[in-house]
Amino acid sequence: MSISETSNPPSHVVERIPLSFNQEFLVMFDRGDGEGPFGSRYNIFYGWRLKGTIDLGTLQEALNDVVARHEALRTLIVADDEGRRQTILPPSPPQLSVRDLSQTPPGERDRRAGELLNEAEAGAYGVQELPLLRAVLGRFDDQDAVLVLIAHHTAVDEWSMRLLMRDLASFYATRRGFQVPELPEVHQYQEFARWQLQNLTGAGGDASREYWREKLQNARVSASVTDHRRSEGLPKTTGWHRFAIDQESTSAILKIARETRSSPFMILLSAYNVLLRDSLGSTDIVVPTFTSGRGQARFHNTVGSFFNFMPLRTDLTGCATFREVVERTRATCMEAYSHDIPFAQVMGEAPALMSPLAEDDRAVCAFQVFRSPFPTGRELAGDLEYTEIPRRLSQSEGGDVPDGALWQLEIDSSGEILGTLGYNRNLFEESTFSTLASEFARVLREGITAPDAPLRQS
Repeated sequence: MSISETSNPPSHVVERIPLSFNQEFLVMFDRGDGEGPFGSRYNIFYGWRLKGTIDLGTLQEALNDVVARHEALRTLIVADDEGRRQTILPPSPPQLSVRDLSQTPPGERDRRAGELLNEAEAGAYGVQELPLLRAVLGRFDDQDAVLVLIAHHTAVDEWSMRLLMRDLASFYATRRGFQVPELPEVHQYQEFARWQLQNLTGAGGDASREYWREKLQNARVSASVTDHRRSEGLPKTTGWHRFAIDQESTSAILKIARETRSSPFMILLSAYNVLLRDSLGSTDIVVPTFTSGRGQARFHNTVGSFFNFMPLRTDLTGCATFREVVERTRATCMEAYSHDIPFAQVMGEAPALMSPLAEDDRAVCAFQVFRSPFPTGRELAGDLEYTEIPRRLSQSEGGDVPDGALWQLEIDSSGEILGTLGYNRNLFEESTFSTLASEFARVLREGITAPDAPLRQS
C-alpha cells in the first residue's frame, strides 16, 4: 500500500496528529498501486553548484541536522481503525550518494552539473523510504561540486526545497566552526495541520464557502481533449516539455503588470485564458492553479506540503483586448485569494466542478507560476558558496504528474521565464504540448506587445 496500515497505534503515540487538508487532497488520488502522489516518482529535485571546501563527513552531519529540524521529512501517513493520521518517526540519516566527476574538463562542468540533476530526476524514490530526503553530490574537485537534493512531494513543496538548502548550508558552516546567522524558529507541519482544523472549519470559513458556492455555480473545470482515451489502457508515465520566455518579454510582462496593478502570474494566466478560449471555444474559463498555502507568516520557515489547489473562474465574454482580459483575470484572482480555503472545502460547495474528469477523453491541465521567495543567485555560508542550477531546456525528465498535465512557469533570477510542461503519456502526445507551448508564446507575445489591439477571434 502507498499509505501504511496499522490496526494498533504505537504505544508511544499520545495524541493523534490530524492530516492537513493538503494531505487529505493527496490521499484522494491514491489508488494503492504504488503510483500517483504516494508513488516513487512523485518527487521534487533541486540542484546547487557548490564552491569551497566540501567535507563529506560534515555534509552528512548537516543533512542529519536538517532531518532532525524538520518533522515533515520523517512523517508517515498511517491508516488505522480510527481513520488516517500523521506519524512522526525519530530522525535517521538521509542517504548521501557521491559521484566522481573529476574527469570532467573545466569548460564542461556547468553542462555536466545539469546532466547530474537530470539523471537524478530520472530515478524513483519511494515514500516508505524514510527520511523523505536524499542527496547526490557530484565532485569535480575538492573545491567544486554539484549537490542535488531530492525530496518526496508529500513532505515538501517548491518553497520547502529552498528552505532545506538554506538550512543545510547553515548547519554545514556551523559544524565547520564558522559564525553564521542563527536560523529562525521553525513551526512544525503538524502545527499547521491543527491550525487548519481549528480555523478553517465551522463558522470561521462560512463566508469563503459561500463565495465559492456562488462563484462556481454551474461551473465545470476547463478540461482538455486528450490524444488517447483512458480506456485504451496505455502505460502511465510522465513526459516533460520545456521552453523559455526571453528577458525582453519578461520586461514587457512586468511593464503591463505595473500598468494594470497586476502580478506577473495574472499576466501569464491572462494569456493562458485566451489560449483556452481559442482552443476550447468557450468564454467561461475555469483554470485550476496552486496557491502557496502559507498565508500565516509563522509557517514561512516550515518544511511541508502546503500548496493548495484553487479553481480560477474567469468570464471572457465581451473581452475585445488583452488588457480587458487582464482586468477580468485580475478581478478573479483578487477575489479568489481573499477566500483561499482548502480545495476539499471548495469541492464541498461545487461537487460537479471536476466532473469532466469522469469523461474518457478529458484531462485537467493545472497552471502554475512560481517565483521563489528566496534568493536564487550566489549565497555564502561560512566558506561555502552555493548557487542554484537553473533548469535546462534539454532536461526531458521530471517527477510524476498524478493525473492529466501541469503547466509550470518559473521566473528565475536572470529574468528569464522557463516553462515546464508535464503530461501523462497515456493521455497526451509530446507534439500536443510543443504546439501548445508555441501557441501560448504567440498569444503572450501579441498581448504584451499590443495590449489594446483587438484580440484574434477564435
